[in-house]
Order: sequence, then C-alpha cells, then structure tokens
Amino acid sequence: MPITASHAQDVWKDVGEHVQFTVLKLNRDDQQQAQAVFQEFADRSQAIIRSLRIRDAKPETGSQLKVSIGLSNSAWNYLFPDAPKPKELTTYTTLAGPKYTMPASAGDLFFHIRASNEAVVYECQTQFRRVLDRITTVLDETKGFRYFEGRAIIGFIDGTEAPAVEDAADYALVGDEDPKFENGSYAFAQKWQHDMPVWNHLHTQDQEKAVGREKFSDFELADEDKFKNAHNVASKFEIDGVEQKIVRMNVPFSNPAAGNTGTYFIGYARHWTVTKGMLQNMLDQNDFLLTFSTILSGQLFFIPSRDLLTQIADDEFH
Repeated sequence: MPITASHAQDVWKDVGEHVQFTVLKLNRDDQQQAQAVFQEFADRSQAIIRSLRIRDAKPETGSQLKVSIGLSNSAWNYLFPDAPKPKELTTYTTLAGPKYTMPASAGDLFFHIRASNEAVVYECQTQFRRVLDRITTVLDETKGFRYFEGRAIIGFIDGTEAPAVEDAADYALVGDEDPKFENGSYAFAQKWQHDMPVWNHLHTQDQEKAVGREKFSDFELADEDKFKNAHNVASKFEIDGVEQKIVRMNVPFSNPAAGNTGTYFIGYARHWTVTKGMLQNMLDQNDFLLTFSTILSGQLFFIPSRDLLTQIADDEFH
C-alpha cells in the first residue's frame, strides 16, 4: 500500500494558534497495567479527538484541532516487548560538535496538540490525562503560541525550507521500506531557550546574515552575504548531493515576566537519519542560533499511524 496521508496522525506544518507539547514518563511499577491502560488510551484518544472536533467545529472552517501522539524507544520496549519495532526507532543520545551539544532528555510518551481555541487544547490534554495518569508522570508541559505571521520568536518566517503541504507526505511518513509502520513518522522534539537581549542587540543586517534570509521579505540571501554558520547553511543536509527535507515547526513559548523565552522545535520525518544528519551539521558548523541559545531537552518519538493505533486498541498488534 502506498503512503496515504489520511491514515497518518497530524504531522503536518501547521503551528496552530494555541499549542501544547507534553512529555510523560511511564511509572514502570506494573507493566501489565501499563500495557492495558495504553491499549485503552489508543482507543479513547481517537474518540476524544473526534468528539472535540465536533464540539469545536465552526461552519466556515470546521475544527482546527490537530494531534500527534508518540512513543519513545524505551516506552516501545516496555509496552510492546514482544512486538515488532520501527526500523529507525532508537533512544536519542546527546549529539556533540566542536563547541556545542544537543543534550538528550528523558521521555516515554509525547503529545503535540494544537488548535485555534485554547479551551480545546486544554480539554484534549485533560481527557488524555484522565486515562493515562494511572501509569504516567508529567516531565514537561510547554505551551506555545503563534507569533506574528507565523514567524519564529526571533522574528523570521518559519518553515521556508520545509516541503510544501502537497509534497510533505513523502518526507514525513514512513513508506514501504518498513511496511508494518507505514504512514507513521519519526518525531524529534527539542526545547531551546534563547538569550533574547543578545539576539535583539544585533542589527537587523547581522540577524539576516545569521539566518540566511531577509527578515521582512523572507528572501534568501546570496551565499556570499550569509555568515558561514548561517542557520539555513548549517542545517542543510544532503545525501548523494540531494538535499533532504523534513516537516519542521519552530513554535514560540515564553514566560516574558521571568525572561524565559524560547523555541520548541518539532521535526517530523520519514527517516530519523535525515533529522539526525541535520542536527549534527548544525553542531559541526556551529550554527549561529547556538551562540545565544541553551538547549534544554531532546528526544526521539515514533508517531504510529492511526491504523496502528487501532490495531493496538483492538489488541491485534503483536
């Protein structure tokens, strides 16, 4: 069966107006209970999403609720010890370059919830927790938002290098190279904290050289006008001379009174090796964004297809 976008979870480029990322850890005090509860969650979560889309629907737009649910390698081994596993699902470990690192952090289950209405995000997360709070503990909850024109918090248009929506499936979804997990996706979640006064102190021209694009128009600069470690240079990854792409979103978050502002990066990919290659290039070339940022977390999750979630719910995944 070919890649079928309608069978996938919501791994598309759409930041949403209100966003929430949640990372949970499994308590690991009763494996059989955890397996039973997750099986229930695989069923209930899809019913919760369907219900909220009905409740949220508006005549002109329908519902804007989009949800992705993922599992880490460690969670997969615990919940499905005797079942097959996605070929590239591994435990993310810290990546290092000459000056900077991208640290790994703990995490078993992952939610990426976004909607045009904060109440819908709240209700979705709350109902998910009603099912899972018996077996999990929250490690991180980050609330993001859509910045002006969908820009990243540093003021530049986000996602220009991501594939267009009509082309995204081949870059985001697993294909027949791993048939059991077709229409799934490898999600890498990473939380960055920025020293915004340092960034804002730079002249716009220097910011443009650092990103590789004009700030207002998003027009790409000529290579000779960029810094050698400009972000769109350092993050470029090629295989056999062909540039590789993933579906990426940089979601702003902030507690401005406390001066805690940053970017929650989420990348959905058909191949984890592509995302990993991009990250390693950023480190090897000392991506300019790393000069004023601290990376707080990072973990790899697999986003099962909706068909696979149904198999799990029906106790047919072995």
